[in-house]
Amino acid sequence: MMRIETPWGPWEAAPLGEVVALMRGLAVPWWVAGGYAIELAVGHAYREHGDVDIALLRRDQLAMRRLLDGWDVHAAVVPGTLRPWALDEVLPEQAHDIWVREHPDGPWRFQLMLDEADGAEWIYRRDAQIRRPLAGLTVEEDGFHRLAPEVQLLYKSRGLRPKDEADFEAVLPVLSDEQRRWLEGALAIEHPTHPWRERLRQ
Repeated sequence: MMRIETPWGPWEAAPLGEVVALMRGLAVPWWVAGGYAIELAVGHAYREHGDVDIALLRRDQLAMRRLLDGWDVHAAVVPGTLRPWALDEVLPEQAHDIWVREHPDGPWRFQLMLDEADGAEWIYRRDAQIRRPLAGLTVEEDGFHRLAPEVQLLYKSRGLRPKDEADFEAVLPVLSDEQRRWLEGALAIEHPTHPWRERLRQ
């Protein structure tokens, strides 16, 4: 198991299956995101994962927090900091990154991301011009949902970390023409000079 040290304590990501089993108790929509969303689209493992990312809509956050009653849950309300997320507290709009562990002395086990929406439409939090129907945001996978790979790549496009490049390389061959066009169009809005754009058009 990969162990990652952070200023807020170590990460030892829970197995994806354990997190999915926990999330099945949530009555609102949720989906696997991050590197695992790409790996599931590819259909086989090709790199290690330091964390497990689960996403849901901001408007459903209290249902998520109640599911985690008894867990140690912290939110990044101010960038570069973490603070406890109290039961029944509505997080401020700038908070979208949440870390979860079983108890305060244990390692962090998975991460929650809050996504924005307006009615039946998903809104990209970094640029509200980029939207799509919630009905096409995720893909069903073995009884749960994962984020569509082209949307996950948009989130990953910002940093161009080695693992994000690896994810792009791995999933590019399985993207449909429609998925490539959507991502290329979204990058044209947020990152007009992004190096992935040309490769998506090939």
